[in-house]
Amino acid sequence: MKVVAVNGSPRKGWNTHRLLESALEGAKSNGAEAGIYNLYDLNFRGCISCFACKMPRGNSHGKCALKDDLSPVLEDIASADALILGSPIYFGSITGEMRSFIERLLFQYLVYDREYTSLAPKKLDGAFIYTMNVSETAMSEYGYRAPMEMTEYALKRTLGMNNFHSLHSTDTCQFDDYDKYGVTAFDSQHKMKRREEEFPKDIESARTIGEMLSRSE
Repeated sequence: MKVVAVNGSPRKGWNTHRLLESALEGAKSNGAEAGIYNLYDLNFRGCISCFACKMPRGNSHGKCALKDDLSPVLEDIASADALILGSPIYFGSITGEMRSFIERLLFQYLVYDREYTSLAPKKLDGAFIYTMNVSETAMSEYGYRAPMEMTEYALKRTLGMNNFHSLHSTDTCQFDDYDKYGVTAFDSQHKMKRREEEFPKDIESARTIGEMLSRSE
């Protein structure tokens, strides 16, 4: 069993990264091989619409022809059994790096036939872990769920993800010391309390997701 995690946050050691690491710990507890890629460490671009992956007689049919730091990541995922993605929510959506990664991951497999079939080499189990500054109520009121669900639909359809989990870590703490920043819109005591009381629950939920994805049938 091989589990790959992809971190779409620029902040190592913070909310998204910690939740992904917890998920991987859960996977490893079942004996899975597990590792993480930090997208902000890589030099890559989104899909450039060269359509080389759409040429049946071409050298890159069904795989991305663009060669950069993302190439070995895509190759590693092609041999994985489960994929766990994580991203903070910025302006209502996942980060630009995560979006560019998903473009490269999925478009290489998408076939422009009448059924929009997939050339993915195998079906994957999967999960998406989201972190955000807003509350769960605000997440719904501001329409955050719709773009999340659209992205998840594309992942599940293209990669055959029948076993899929999502985790929304809301109202997260962003700083160790709120007094250093001009963020008077937030109650720092409330944020610290959330980190102490609620975030550990999210950590445990992430670990459970990793355990479920790596559990042998």
